[in-house]
Amino acid sequence: MLHTIETINDAVNNFVWGVPAMICIIGVGLYLSLRTHFLQIRKFSYAMKTTIGRVFRKREASDGALTPFQAVCTALAATVGTGNIAGVAGAIAIGGPGAVFWMWVSALLGMCTKFSEVTLAVHFREKNKQGELVGGPMYYIKNGLGKHWQWLAVLFSVFGVLTVFGTGNATQVNTIITAIDSALLNFQILPESSLSTCNLIIGIVIALLVAMILLGGIKRIGRVTEKLVPFMALIYIVLALGVVLFNIKNVPHVFYSILCGAFNPSAITGGVVGSFFMSMKKGVSRGIFSNEAGLGTGSIAHACADTNKPVKQGFFGIFEVFADTIVICTLTALVILCSDIPINYGEAAGAELTIRGFTSTYGNWVSIFTAVAMCCFAFSTIIGWGLYGVRCIEFLFSSKVIKPFMLVYSLVAILGATIDLGLLWSIADTFNGLMSIPNLIALFLLSGTVVKLVKEYFETEGKKS
Repeated sequence: MLHTIETINDAVNNFVWGVPAMICIIGVGLYLSLRTHFLQIRKFSYAMKTTIGRVFRKREASDGALTPFQAVCTALAATVGTGNIAGVAGAIAIGGPGAVFWMWVSALLGMCTKFSEVTLAVHFREKNKQGELVGGPMYYIKNGLGKHWQWLAVLFSVFGVLTVFGTGNATQVNTIITAIDSALLNFQILPESSLSTCNLIIGIVIALLVAMILLGGIKRIGRVTEKLVPFMALIYIVLALGVVLFNIKNVPHVFYSILCGAFNPSAITGGVVGSFFMSMKKGVSRGIFSNEAGLGTGSIAHACADTNKPVKQGFFGIFEVFADTIVICTLTALVILCSDIPINYGEAAGAELTIRGFTSTYGNWVSIFTAVAMCCFAFSTIIGWGLYGVRCIEFLFSSKVIKPFMLVYSLVAILGATIDLGLLWSIADTFNGLMSIPNLIALFLLSGTVVKLVKEYFETEGKKS
């Protein structure tokens, strides 16, 4: 049965992430960048000042909404996850160090893509029957493109519901299990024969915690993520920078291997990874898996923000992609490549490769801290994607199905604690690609609205100054 699923998934995955998909994802990002005159570069300093300044501004949101800080933390909770740890490791193993370069390219264009998604989501959002702000690709398709495009909104929501179980839950739990198992084995706390029982117990505990938070509503999600995200990011960044500093002599060669491997992978991997397209494919797909630019999912959280300025909230999209891919994903790549650990190019790899990068520098004791960081990363992603799934299922049916969906979503954590990682990542990749198609079509068609909103915003800001 598993072999059949794998065969079908591989066929779909190869089509979804083939040449047409690469052209669409990079093409729409480039198109939006050109139409906004590369806003992500021209206004980068403004974006950082606007977003970081609002991060430290504490205030309460109105009922049914999040503060702008809580909105960005919820979106970051979903993006800063296993894509940054296991995803980067997998990209390097299958695509060579050059995959990191293509992550950077996808991030540069993805900044404008995500800016557009967030701006449109806030502009076209609605209030549901509970008085909560709801938005995202399905709503900017519905309200921005009209009833003739309703099928596209439905398609996005269907793929969204299917995606959250793999990308948002099962793969995240699998990474938590990998991190905890590694720490338990390193310190010989449990024998390997007892791990399966331990993993099942962990899966049940995670399911209970996820259910408690999601059933508490949008306010509880916001309160959890605004505390969890800064904490986990700080731990991880400090540990990663330590690895880079301890291996500073290797940094120039690492950057050479990234740049050279982007266009000539076989020169760096000894011929194991010889395909330029494979390096690009893994870099772009894992980059999108990490920062979600082009998927439209992050905009669902931003639509909940208590703000009346879509463009101003849109700058958080630029900040997110920069923080997620340019900072955290790059640090993960440096941890793996600077630490001189053996990499079996051409073979699937996950969080264990990143963990080896840390332990080779600090020793086995650091596996405790990496386990904590990775558990925080993965758990926050489960919470963020839980919100995305709720909004998609609500759009398809009604608010009556939200609680049953939350319970099913929570229980998937138990499944994720016990099944194979390789197949999980592959299925998650496929659903990510399918989800991006309706969103990219909508972004292309609504690009004129983005340009108009940007122009109006800066005309108003100019008059203020």
